[in-house]
Amino acid sequence: MRKRSRREQHMSGGDRPRRTSGERKGSGRKSSERGSGTATADRPTRERPGTDRPAGRGDAGRGDRVRRPKREVRRSTVPTRRKAMVRRSVAVSVVVGLVVIVAAVLWTPLLGVRAVQVSGVRQLTADQVIAAAQVPDGTSMLRLDIAAIEHRVHQLPRVGTVRVVRGWPSTVRIDITERDPVGYVVEADGNHLVDRTGRDYATIVAKPPGLPRIVLTDVTPGDQRTQAVVAVLGALPTPLRPLVLTVSARTPGSVTLGLTGGRTVRWGSTDDSARKAAVLAALMTRPGKVYDVSSPELPTVS
Repeated sequence: MRKRSRREQHMSGGDRPRRTSGERKGSGRKSSERGSGTATADRPTRERPGTDRPAGRGDAGRGDRVRRPKREVRRSTVPTRRKAMVRRSVAVSVVVGLVVIVAAVLWTPLLGVRAVQVSGVRQLTADQVIAAAQVPDGTSMLRLDIAAIEHRVHQLPRVGTVRVVRGWPSTVRIDITERDPVGYVVEADGNHLVDRTGRDYATIVAKPPGLPRIVLTDVTPGDQRTQAVVAVLGALPTPLRPLVLTVSARTPGSVTLGLTGGRTVRWGSTDDSARKAAVLAALMTRPGKVYDVSSPELPTVS
Protein backbone atom coordinates (compact mmCIF):
# COMPACT_ATOMS: atom_id res chain seq x y z
CA MET A 1 0.00 0.00 0.00
CA ARG A 2 1.16 3.46 -0.51
CA LYS A 3 1.89 5.60 2.33
CA ARG A 4 -0.55 8.27 3.09
CA SER A 5 0.70 11.73 2.73
CA ARG A 6 0.78 14.13 5.55
CA ARG A 7 -2.04 16.02 4.03
CA GLU A 8 -4.18 12.96 3.85
CA GLN A 9 -3.34 12.14 7.48
CA HIS A 10 -4.23 15.67 8.42
CA MET A 11 -7.45 15.45 6.50
CA SER A 12 -8.33 12.13 8.08
CA GLY A 13 -7.60 13.58 11.48
CA GLY A 14 -9.97 16.32 10.78
CA ASP A 15 -12.79 13.83 10.54
CA ARG A 16 -12.63 13.28 14.26
CA PRO A 17 -15.07 15.36 16.32
CA ARG A 18 -13.37 18.17 18.05
CA ARG A 19 -14.02 18.92 21.70
CA THR A 20 -15.15 22.31 22.52
CA SER A 21 -13.61 24.36 25.26
CA GLY A 22 -16.65 23.80 27.43
CA GLU A 23 -16.41 20.05 27.10
CA ARG A 24 -12.73 20.15 27.99
CA LYS A 25 -13.43 22.18 31.09
CA GLY A 26 -16.29 19.88 32.08
CA SER A 27 -14.17 16.82 31.71
CA GLY A 28 -11.48 18.37 33.91
CA ARG A 29 -14.07 19.22 36.53
CA LYS A 30 -15.46 15.70 36.54
CA SER A 31 -11.97 14.33 36.86
CA SER A 32 -11.28 16.55 39.84
CA GLU A 33 -14.61 15.58 41.37
CA ARG A 34 -13.79 11.90 40.95
CA GLY A 35 -10.40 12.49 42.49
CA SER A 36 -11.80 14.42 45.39
CA GLY A 37 -14.49 11.76 45.88
CA THR A 38 -11.85 9.12 46.21
CA ALA A 39 -9.96 11.17 48.74
CA THR A 40 -13.16 11.76 50.69
CA ALA A 41 -13.88 8.02 50.88
CA ASP A 42 -10.37 7.31 52.23
CA ARG A 43 -10.33 10.20 54.75
CA PRO A 44 -13.19 11.28 57.05
CA THR A 45 -14.68 14.62 56.26
CA ARG A 46 -13.65 17.31 58.74
CA GLU A 47 -16.27 19.43 60.24
CA ARG A 48 -15.83 23.07 60.95
CA PRO A 49 -16.13 23.96 64.60
CA GLY A 50 -19.32 25.70 65.48
CA THR A 51 -21.25 24.38 62.43
CA ASP A 52 -22.89 21.15 61.39
CA ARG A 53 -21.88 21.55 57.70
CA PRO A 54 -19.02 19.28 56.57
CA ALA A 55 -16.05 20.90 54.94
CA GLY A 56 -16.66 21.36 51.22
CA ARG A 57 -14.58 21.96 48.15
CA GLY A 58 -13.60 25.34 49.37
CA ASP A 59 -11.69 23.74 52.20
CA ALA A 60 -9.85 21.27 50.01
CA GLY A 61 -7.52 23.91 48.76
CA ARG A 62 -6.47 24.88 52.24
CA GLY A 63 -4.61 21.63 52.83
CA ASP A 64 -4.58 19.81 56.11
CA ARG A 65 -4.53 22.99 58.22
CA VAL A 66 -6.80 22.58 61.29
CA ARG A 67 -8.67 25.55 62.55
CA ARG A 68 -8.69 26.20 66.30
CA PRO A 69 -12.15 25.69 67.79
CA LYS A 70 -13.82 28.79 69.02
CA ARG A 71 -14.34 28.97 72.77
CA GLU A 72 -17.88 28.31 73.74
CA VAL A 73 -19.48 30.98 75.85
CA ARG A 74 -21.06 29.40 78.91
CA ARG A 75 -23.34 30.98 81.40
CA SER A 76 -21.71 31.48 84.76
CA THR A 77 -23.01 29.19 87.54
CA VAL A 78 -21.46 31.28 90.29
CA PRO A 79 -24.23 32.92 92.31
CA THR A 80 -24.51 36.60 92.06
CA ARG A 81 -23.37 38.86 94.88
CA ARG A 82 -26.93 39.47 95.96
CA LYS A 83 -27.76 35.77 96.19
CA ALA A 84 -24.59 35.09 98.18
CA MET A 85 -25.48 37.83 100.66
CA VAL A 86 -29.01 36.45 101.06
CA ARG A 87 -27.73 32.95 101.72
CA ARG A 88 -25.20 34.21 104.23
CA SER A 89 -27.85 36.21 106.04
CA VAL A 90 -30.14 33.15 106.25
CA ALA A 91 -27.33 30.99 107.66
CA VAL A 92 -26.42 33.59 110.28
CA SER A 93 -30.08 33.94 111.28
CA VAL A 94 -30.44 30.18 111.75
CA VAL A 95 -27.32 29.98 113.93
CA VAL A 96 -28.40 32.94 116.04
CA GLY A 97 -31.88 31.44 116.44
CA LEU A 98 -30.46 28.12 117.64
CA VAL A 99 -28.20 29.89 120.13
CA VAL A 100 -31.12 31.89 121.49
CA ILE A 101 -33.27 28.74 121.86
CA VAL A 102 -30.53 26.80 123.67
CA ALA A 103 -29.82 29.74 125.97
CA ALA A 104 -33.53 30.12 126.73
CA VAL A 105 -33.85 26.43 127.59
CA LEU A 106 -30.70 26.21 129.71
CA TRP A 107 -30.48 29.57 131.44
CA THR A 108 -34.00 30.92 131.75
CA PRO A 109 -37.06 29.74 133.71
CA LEU A 110 -38.76 28.78 130.46
CA LEU A 111 -38.35 25.07 131.35
CA GLY A 112 -37.49 25.65 134.99
CA VAL A 113 -38.52 23.52 137.98
CA ARG A 114 -41.83 24.63 139.42
CA ALA A 115 -42.93 21.60 141.45
CA VAL A 116 -41.53 18.54 143.26
CA GLN A 117 -43.68 15.44 143.80
CA VAL A 118 -42.82 12.67 146.30
CA SER A 119 -44.25 9.14 146.40
CA GLY A 120 -43.60 6.03 148.51
CA VAL A 121 -43.32 7.69 151.92
CA ARG A 122 -44.68 5.90 155.00
CA GLN A 123 -42.82 6.92 158.14
CA LEU A 124 -41.17 9.84 156.41
CA THR A 125 -43.03 12.92 155.16
CA ALA A 126 -42.90 14.49 151.73
CA ASP A 127 -41.47 17.68 153.23
CA GLN A 128 -38.57 15.72 154.73
CA VAL A 129 -37.76 14.20 151.36
CA ILE A 130 -38.03 17.53 149.52
CA ALA A 131 -35.77 19.20 152.08
CA ALA A 132 -33.17 16.46 151.64
CA ALA A 133 -33.40 16.58 147.83
CA GLN A 134 -32.55 20.29 147.66
CA VAL A 135 -34.00 20.74 144.19
CA PRO A 136 -33.34 24.38 143.23
CA ASP A 137 -36.57 26.10 142.25
CA GLY A 138 -36.52 27.65 138.78
CA THR A 139 -33.46 25.73 137.61
CA SER A 140 -33.67 24.45 134.05
CA MET A 141 -34.90 20.87 133.84
CA LEU A 142 -32.04 20.03 131.50
CA ARG A 143 -29.43 21.23 133.96
CA LEU A 144 -30.69 19.18 136.90
CA ASP A 145 -28.14 16.78 138.40
CA ILE A 146 -30.38 13.74 138.90
CA ALA A 147 -27.61 11.61 140.42
CA ALA A 148 -26.81 14.28 143.02
CA ILE A 149 -30.48 14.58 144.01
CA GLU A 150 -30.77 10.79 144.43
CA HIS A 151 -27.61 10.72 146.53
CA ARG A 152 -28.90 13.41 148.88
CA VAL A 153 -32.26 11.71 149.33
CA HIS A 154 -30.57 8.35 149.95
CA GLN A 155 -28.76 9.86 152.92
CA LEU A 156 -32.05 9.74 154.83
CA PRO A 157 -31.64 6.64 157.10
CA ARG A 158 -35.12 5.31 156.37
CA VAL A 159 -34.75 5.47 152.58
CA GLY A 160 -33.87 2.12 151.06
CA THR A 161 -34.10 3.03 147.36
CA VAL A 162 -34.74 6.29 145.53
CA ARG A 163 -35.48 7.19 141.91
CA VAL A 164 -35.68 10.72 140.53
CA VAL A 165 -37.23 11.46 137.12
CA ARG A 166 -38.09 14.58 135.17
CA GLY A 167 -41.77 15.22 134.65
CA TRP A 168 -41.94 17.61 131.71
CA PRO A 169 -42.27 20.45 131.43
CA SER A 170 -41.52 21.58 135.00
CA THR A 171 -42.02 18.82 137.61
CA VAL A 172 -39.46 16.65 139.40
CA ARG A 173 -40.76 13.30 140.69
CA ILE A 174 -39.04 11.51 143.58
CA ASP A 175 -40.07 7.90 144.22
CA ILE A 176 -38.65 6.27 147.36
CA THR A 177 -38.91 2.92 149.10
CA GLU A 178 -38.53 2.96 152.85
CA ARG A 179 -36.63 0.27 154.70
CA ASP A 180 -38.56 -2.58 156.34
CA PRO A 181 -37.27 -3.78 159.73
CA VAL A 182 -36.65 -7.49 160.36
CA GLY A 183 -35.66 -7.05 164.01
CA TYR A 184 -34.42 -4.56 166.56
CA VAL A 185 -31.47 -4.07 168.90
CA VAL A 186 -31.79 -2.72 172.40
CA GLU A 187 -29.33 0.09 173.10
CA ALA A 188 -28.98 2.66 175.87
CA ASP A 189 -30.75 5.35 173.85
CA GLY A 190 -33.68 3.16 172.76
CA ASN A 191 -34.64 0.42 170.34
CA HIS A 192 -32.78 0.43 167.03
CA LEU A 193 -34.52 -0.94 163.96
CA VAL A 194 -32.49 -3.24 161.69
CA ASP A 195 -33.41 -4.02 158.06
CA ARG A 196 -32.59 -7.05 155.90
CA THR A 197 -29.18 -5.61 154.99
CA GLY A 198 -28.16 -5.50 158.65
CA ARG A 199 -28.27 -1.73 158.83
CA ASP A 200 -29.35 0.05 161.99
CA TYR A 201 -31.40 2.83 160.42
CA ALA A 202 -33.83 4.22 163.01
CA THR A 203 -34.31 4.57 166.75
CA ILE A 204 -37.65 4.37 168.50
CA VAL A 205 -38.60 4.57 172.16
CA ALA A 206 -41.22 1.84 172.43
CA LYS A 207 -40.59 -1.79 171.67
CA PRO A 208 -41.72 -2.51 168.09
CA PRO A 209 -44.54 -5.08 168.07
CA GLY A 210 -44.16 -8.28 166.05
CA LEU A 211 -40.38 -7.98 165.64
CA PRO A 212 -37.73 -10.25 167.26
CA ARG A 213 -34.90 -8.87 169.31
CA ILE A 214 -31.46 -9.38 167.82
CA VAL A 215 -29.03 -10.43 170.54
CA LEU A 216 -25.57 -9.58 169.21
CA THR A 217 -22.69 -7.54 170.56
CA ASP A 218 -22.23 -5.74 167.25
CA VAL A 219 -24.89 -5.20 164.57
CA THR A 220 -23.44 -3.84 161.34
CA PRO A 221 -23.82 -4.70 157.65
CA GLY A 222 -20.21 -5.88 157.51
CA ASP A 223 -20.52 -8.34 160.42
CA GLN A 224 -20.89 -12.00 159.33
CA ARG A 225 -23.05 -12.95 162.32
CA THR A 226 -25.35 -10.03 161.57
CA GLN A 227 -25.67 -11.16 157.95
CA ALA A 228 -26.48 -14.73 159.05
CA VAL A 229 -29.17 -13.54 161.51
CA VAL A 230 -30.98 -11.24 159.06
CA ALA A 231 -30.82 -13.93 156.35
CA VAL A 232 -32.55 -16.46 158.62
CA LEU A 233 -35.19 -13.92 159.68
CA GLY A 234 -35.90 -13.22 156.03
CA ALA A 235 -36.32 -16.95 155.27
CA LEU A 236 -38.88 -17.62 158.02
CA PRO A 237 -42.41 -18.42 156.80
CA THR A 238 -44.97 -15.77 157.62
CA PRO A 239 -46.97 -17.91 160.16
CA LEU A 240 -43.83 -18.51 162.26
CA ARG A 241 -42.56 -14.94 162.43
CA PRO A 242 -44.88 -13.77 165.22
CA LEU A 243 -43.65 -16.72 167.36
CA VAL A 244 -39.99 -15.62 167.22
CA LEU A 245 -38.98 -13.48 170.22
CA THR A 246 -35.18 -13.45 169.94
CA VAL A 247 -32.45 -14.44 167.50
CA SER A 248 -28.78 -14.88 168.31
CA ALA A 249 -25.60 -16.42 166.89
CA ARG A 250 -22.27 -17.21 168.50
CA THR A 251 -20.88 -17.92 165.01
CA PRO A 252 -22.25 -17.44 161.47
CA GLY A 253 -23.07 -21.16 161.41
CA SER A 254 -24.93 -21.35 164.74
CA VAL A 255 -28.06 -19.23 164.49
CA THR A 256 -30.58 -19.85 167.29
CA LEU A 257 -34.19 -18.69 167.54
CA GLY A 258 -36.08 -18.15 170.80
CA LEU A 259 -39.81 -18.85 170.43
CA THR A 260 -42.78 -18.22 172.61
CA GLY A 261 -43.44 -20.73 175.40
CA GLY A 262 -39.76 -21.13 176.16
CA ARG A 263 -39.06 -23.11 172.97
CA THR A 264 -35.81 -23.02 171.01
CA VAL A 265 -34.95 -23.60 167.37
CA ARG A 266 -31.41 -24.59 166.39
CA TRP A 267 -31.16 -23.32 162.87
CA GLY A 268 -27.44 -23.58 162.23
CA SER A 269 -26.01 -21.92 159.09
CA THR A 270 -27.88 -20.12 156.35
CA ASP A 271 -27.50 -23.07 153.97
CA ASP A 272 -30.77 -24.66 152.81
CA SER A 273 -32.79 -22.02 154.67
CA ALA A 274 -35.90 -22.58 152.53
CA ARG A 275 -35.86 -26.32 153.24
CA LYS A 276 -35.21 -25.75 156.94
CA ALA A 277 -38.20 -23.42 157.13
CA ALA A 278 -40.48 -26.09 155.60
CA VAL A 279 -39.17 -28.79 157.95
CA LEU A 280 -39.60 -26.51 160.97
CA ALA A 281 -43.21 -25.81 160.07
CA ALA A 282 -43.86 -29.59 160.13
CA LEU A 283 -41.96 -30.11 163.40
CA MET A 284 -43.89 -27.39 165.17
CA THR A 285 -46.96 -29.66 165.10
CA ARG A 286 -45.24 -31.91 167.65
CA PRO A 287 -44.81 -31.04 171.31
CA GLY A 288 -41.28 -30.26 172.44
CA LYS A 289 -38.85 -27.64 173.71
CA VAL A 290 -35.95 -27.87 171.28
CA TYR A 291 -36.40 -28.14 167.50
CA ASP A 292 -33.19 -28.88 165.64
CA VAL A 293 -33.24 -28.28 161.88
CA SER A 294 -29.54 -27.57 161.45
CA SER A 295 -29.49 -30.78 159.40
CA PRO A 296 -32.80 -30.77 157.50
CA GLU A 297 -32.28 -34.40 156.43
CA LEU A 298 -32.31 -35.49 160.10
CA PRO A 299 -34.46 -33.03 162.09
CA THR A 300 -35.07 -33.74 165.77
CA VAL A 301 -37.51 -32.68 168.48
CA SER A 302 -36.64 -32.94 172.16
